[in-house]
Amino acid sequence: MAMTGLESFDRTLQKTNEWLRELMDDLHMENRNEAYHVLRSVLQALRDRLPRDEAVQFGAQLPMLVRGFYYEGWDPFKDPAEIRSGEEFFARIREYFHFQRGTSPVNPERYAKAVFSLLSRKMDAGEIEDIRDNFPDDIKGLWGLETALRIDDAAQKKAAEYVIQKSEAGTGKGKRKGRTGKK
Repeated sequence: MAMTGLESFDRTLQKTNEWLRELMDDLHMENRNEAYHVLRSVLQALRDRLPRDEAVQFGAQLPMLVRGFYYEGWDPFKDPAEIRSGEEFFARIREYFHFQRGTSPVNPERYAKAVFSLLSRKMDAGEIEDIRDNFPDDIKGLWGLETALRIDDAAQKKAAEYVIQKSEAGTGKGKRKGRTGKK
């Protein structure tokens, strides 16, 4: 059933609601508004730490509505925030959460882990790896084993594709010979 009458709007509303439902399930939370503020706070803290090009590449993979609140208030000409530890990252989440809700989050580390887990399920493993590489080790650890396994699987797949390409190039497989197009 169309909610807005515009397919692209309906699709982004559906995707955003799916993301919020999954986040609510992960956090054992019943309040969708609270889940929205968790997602928004963590994404904005994440965005502020990334170099501009990486922040844009990451944002491009988000559903349109999520992308809107990810970018809200962002100054792309500011240098990335100097976040050197998990505590500094959690302080940034608290700051955003407090600004939006007027209260402090109960557990920003728990919120970050839940959002990172959601992102790991929804986004390309290579992009997640690029994002993780911009953070100190204690924040990288928040992404969890599930993410590390997906990244490792993606790296193994890329390596296998590379080996196949090289072996095909070495045997001449896939190359055309002569003008007739015959191999």
